[in-house]
Order: sequence, then C-alpha cells, then structure tokens
Amino acid sequence: MRSWSIRICAALLIPLLFLTAAPAGAAAADLSAPGSYAVGYADVSVSASGRSFSARVYYPATSAGSGTAVAAGQFPVTAFGHGFFQSISKYASLGGHWASWGTITILPTSQGGLFPSHSAFADDLNAALTWMVAQNTTAGSRFNAHVRTNRLGLSGHSMGGGASVLAAARNSSVRTVTNLAAAETNPSAKAAAATTSVPMQLVAGSADTVAGPSGNQIPIYNAKLAPKQLRTIVGGFHCGFTDSGGLGCDSGSITRAAQQAITRRVTTAWLLYYLHDDTTQYDAVWGTSAQTDPAVQFLGVQ
Repeated sequence: MRSWSIRICAALLIPLLFLTAAPAGAAAADLSAPGSYAVGYADVSVSASGRSFSARVYYPATSAGSGTAVAAGQFPVTAFGHGFFQSISKYASLGGHWASWGTITILPTSQGGLFPSHSAFADDLNAALTWMVAQNTTAGSRFNAHVRTNRLGLSGHSMGGGASVLAAARNSSVRTVTNLAAAETNPSAKAAAATTSVPMQLVAGSADTVAGPSGNQIPIYNAKLAPKQLRTIVGGFHCGFTDSGGLGCDSGSITRAAQQAITRRVTTAWLLYYLHDDTTQYDAVWGTSAQTDPAVQFLGVQ
C-alpha cells in the first residue's frame, strides 16, 4: 500500500513541477531597458601609457549617483570614443545603460577640438583601458578588485568609432569592438580593420548623411577579418546615436528615442555575448532573431 501511495503522490507532483518550471522559449530580457545594476559615475584623471587626460566612468554601483560604491563583483570594461567636436555628455545614456548591465564604460574627453588627431585618440582609448586595468590593483581606488582585466572592449561614435578600430588594431588585449556610425579616419580605419581579428560589430543608420554606411561602415566591414557584423538601423541617422542634436545634425525616418532604444538593444547583446560570456545572447547577436529583425538590417560573418 505504501508503494502505491508514493506512486500516486509522484503522479500528482510531477505535473506541478512542469507548471512551475520556466517555460521553454521564455521571452528574452528587454536589453533596451536598464539592467539590474544601479549606475554610478565618476570623473577621473587618466595617466597611462605616456598619455594624460580626463574621462568619465560609468559603472555598476550599489546606489545611483556620483562617486557611489562599485557593486560587488568584477566587471568588463569598454572604452568609448566621442564623435568629432562632441561632448562626452551626449553619450551619457548609453554609457549608463551599459553600466546597468554590468559593463564599466570609460569615456575620454581628449581630442575634442577642431583639429583632433585620430591616431592620438586611438592611443587615448587604449590608455583608458590600461588605466582601468591598473585600478584593479591600486590601493584606495574605488575600482580596486572590481575590474575583469581580461575582458576589455572598444567602442565609439563617428570619429570615435573609427578611432576604436585603430585602437583595436594596436591592442592585443582587446576582445571585441562595437561602434556607432564609425567614420573613416586618418590613418585609415579601413586599413586597420584588415589587420584586426577580434569580433567587431559596426552599427549604422540607413539615413545617415554625415558618415553614412556606403562611404564609411561598409568599406570597414568589407576590409575586416571575420568575425564581423554590420547592423544597419532602418531610418537611423547620424545624430540619432547622441542624446541631443546640434549644428549640422541630420535626421531620419525614426525618432532619436526609437534609434537609441534599438542601439541599446543591439550593442548590449553584443557586449554581454563577447565580454560577459553570456551564450544565451547568441540568437540576438548571430541567430534568427538578429537576422530577421525588421528594425535592423543584418550583414555578418562569424
């Protein structure tokens, strides 16, 4: 009788276990929405690799705000280059967003004048990464023991996007690049891409009239060694990647808010996949979801 009772209980409990388990194909997290971390930020003075400049760092924090404590754990780092004559404040929403998903993001303020050196900017991006790695073992630094030193990325917008390609070609410690409306630079980002083997994502806007895909991102993509990816936001425009417009800005068939939401979604998936080792993002990065996204044209080779 006892064995029969056990069998009956098991028969009743097993269906309940299936009901409470996560359903197959459960909806993926909305990567355009903030992640689970509060966002802290700090303005820092970087001195590394013979270069010195100021920068702002956005990081996962215990509470939101300036100078708050870094959240428990170690986090990947991405250095982000601003566009020509653009303040880093125009990228605050993206830097904070990546931090909310667990990526420390550092934005150098250097090369912000009318006659920037693209080569020097690339070196500044790499110096920013070197400085962040050093902070992991610097006594008294808020980032002490919080930097995942073997998970480093590069990014940027326009001039800064092109500089991120130059920087990747010069830095063997970088694991991946994702950039926005990357512009051809001097020296050539296209030429640098031909020597760069790390996974690279180029995000473009189909309506970009400042540094459009045909003259900028497509040549870089074609020159780049695999793995490589070009994601073109349908109706996206050059200034749609920034938090606000300005003199000489263009426009597209979608709003800035819509473009930024798409940008957050696409780039966050890439960083989670390549810097956080989150294999659940494969579909969003390379799979069916990526290739059939109606908002973003896909071109890529793994």
